[in-house]
Amino acid sequence: MEEKMQTTEEQPVEQEVVSETEAEQLENQEAVEKEKDDLTLANEKINELEAKLSEAENKYLRAQADFENYRRRVRLDQEAAQKYRAQNLITDLLPALDNFERALQIKAEDDQTKSLLQGMDMVYRQLLQALEAEGLQPIEAVGKEFDPTVHQAVMQVEDDQYDSNMVVEELQKGYKLKDRVIRPTMVKVSQ
Repeated sequence: MEEKMQTTEEQPVEQEVVSETEAEQLENQEAVEKEKDDLTLANEKINELEAKLSEAENKYLRAQADFENYRRRVRLDQEAAQKYRAQNLITDLLPALDNFERALQIKAEDDQTKSLLQGMDMVYRQLLQALEAEGLQPIEAVGKEFDPTVHQAVMQVEDDQYDSNMVVEELQKGYKLKDRVIRPTMVKVSQ
């Protein structure tokens, strides 16, 4: 009987141990689930922050590219402004050059007119040299094939000396400033 009593006495202890173990397991399971929830929330937050970081990096790269493009455009604009800085002045002086050329075509009959024409020729050459130093170049036309980028056809004539679409006569000189046409040459073109 003693043996029976011992087993009955041991049973409640075993049940208490089992109950405590189950309770610990439940607590552990709840802790694990809580950690999983915390981990899921943390992963979601990480993904959200990575997306924001990626978006911020893209914005930064776009802003940097825009700034580089802006700097390049400003540099090109400054170079063009420097290259063609004299264009307005030269354009304003072209009619004066035309008048000098017309005046120099006059035939001098007396010494006074000859000396006056010599003085005008000197001024004309100095003016032309100063403009050429800035990059002004006359456009050659007579005997060349008609080019609409540098020539302006105002008349067409039949001329057996020239092939079709050739410049026969220059009516007004055209000029380039460096590589830009500032006034096309007015020409007669053969048919």
